[in-house]
Amino acid sequence: MKTWLDKWEPEDEGFWNSGGSKIAWRTLTITTFTLILSFASWFMMSVIAVKLPGLGFNFSKDQLFWLTAIPGLAAGLLRIIHTFILPIFGTRHVVSFATTIKLIPVIGIGFAVMDVNTPFWVFAVLAFTTGFGGGDFSSYMPSTSLFFPKRLKGTALGIQAGIGNFGVSIAQFVTPIIISVGIYGASTVFTSIDSKEAVTVFQNTAIEKQKEVFASLDTEIQTKILSNVKQNVVDSVSTAVHSTDKTIVFTSLPVKAKAKAIANANPKMAEKILNQISPENSAVKNTPIYLQSAAFWFAPFLILLAIVSWFYLRSIPMKASIIEQLDIFSNKHTWYCTITYVMTFGTFAGLSAAFPLMIKFLYGDFPNAPDPLVYAFYGPLIGSASRIAFGFVADKVGGAILTTITGLGILAGAVILVTQGLVAPTSMDQFPLFVAVILGMFFFTGIGNAGTFRQYPIIFAENQRQAAGVIGWTAAIAAFGPFIFSKLIGNNISANGTVNQFFIGVCFFTILATGINWWFYNRKNCEKPS
Repeated sequence: MKTWLDKWEPEDEGFWNSGGSKIAWRTLTITTFTLILSFASWFMMSVIAVKLPGLGFNFSKDQLFWLTAIPGLAAGLLRIIHTFILPIFGTRHVVSFATTIKLIPVIGIGFAVMDVNTPFWVFAVLAFTTGFGGGDFSSYMPSTSLFFPKRLKGTALGIQAGIGNFGVSIAQFVTPIIISVGIYGASTVFTSIDSKEAVTVFQNTAIEKQKEVFASLDTEIQTKILSNVKQNVVDSVSTAVHSTDKTIVFTSLPVKAKAKAIANANPKMAEKILNQISPENSAVKNTPIYLQSAAFWFAPFLILLAIVSWFYLRSIPMKASIIEQLDIFSNKHTWYCTITYVMTFGTFAGLSAAFPLMIKFLYGDFPNAPDPLVYAFYGPLIGSASRIAFGFVADKVGGAILTTITGLGILAGAVILVTQGLVAPTSMDQFPLFVAVILGMFFFTGIGNAGTFRQYPIIFAENQRQAAGVIGWTAAIAAFGPFIFSKLIGNNISANGTVNQFFIGVCFFTILATGINWWFYNRKNCEKPS
């Protein structure tokens, strides 16, 4: 079957109307559906990781953040490769292969979560393979840019990227539903601890019983439990009781501190401890789930779309070697565009990956703590929708003004998060505003993602092959967003229980990126109005 088209001239009205338009929109439709699954499989670890402790996986907080960070690292590296392979292999081969290879993480993770003895390194490797789904964006978007005339590039890119981004929401929305459905394998008991009921347990049991149970634990487990209590509280209690013995210190803690320490431990361990202290307690909640279904459900759709891609896609006859494509790096605007896209898409992808664990670790200690997966999908949904909507706007008003507006929106959100204590919360009363601000930031990232991808074909209008390459390259670097956000946010929370320092850094970077965009692309008489 023929792979390469004989010619492609979308700016020629006769060519476009006589069949070019039909091919372009068919290609956009197929690649957009495959891109939805790309984003969904890329972010599936961000929702699966939240559930692992409740199944009995003894992973630390830092390890869980690593599992959500690694897909971003992998996607960034793989996007660099995808940036250069489209002119070599063409749309048909790249999309068909990229869709098929995502079966590796989908099937691998499905089997891994079924065995609580699966080591962390296996999950880390599988998390890296989810980057296959994040990597191919840097082939898909340049391909779409080449298929459409300049007047429709903003619309086409906005539709593809925006609808493709819905994959993040799909992964986060479908997971809570699909894990109740048995696709393959047996169910596993998911354990959660109600921190409010845990307080009741310690209020209603004798200190002697608490001391007996805690003393029977291994020293390492005792240390882990006490690490869930603020160090100044432990030091104060130790001084008051004139002892550093872990059992004495634990049983002397305030009731709420003891309950929090146990509730924040591995749920299976906490279940064992609470049941020993009070066998009839209401703090332990057990639910049968099929976490493997959160991965397995992708498989039939991936197979179907791989077949459709092979039989219905064609490739544009514009070949170039890797060496020839490196000319984009001698242009300063490649680097400026990279900075602005890190601000827009990097923030979108980073928040998408870190949002569920931020909810879990910032607000999970309070009574009536929220379920992260109830809220997680709203952010990517809003960001994706605004990207689609403002793709049309960008074609009318230009992309630069939208990127500037995005920078101001992200900056305002980060300032509110820090100044209002929303990422260093003291009560659940702050949670509604925290969610509202994060969702607002998602909204602005969608605007910016539409704006930037309208800008790049204009900035590099003299060479559309370079424009496609810059789209791929900027997307590659911005894909490191989940890695950067997850690791730095995780490090902040582990170090001091807040994320203030991280969002202060976001403020400074956003000011830099917005300033670059305004100076070169947005102000009156700028160098490259776009």
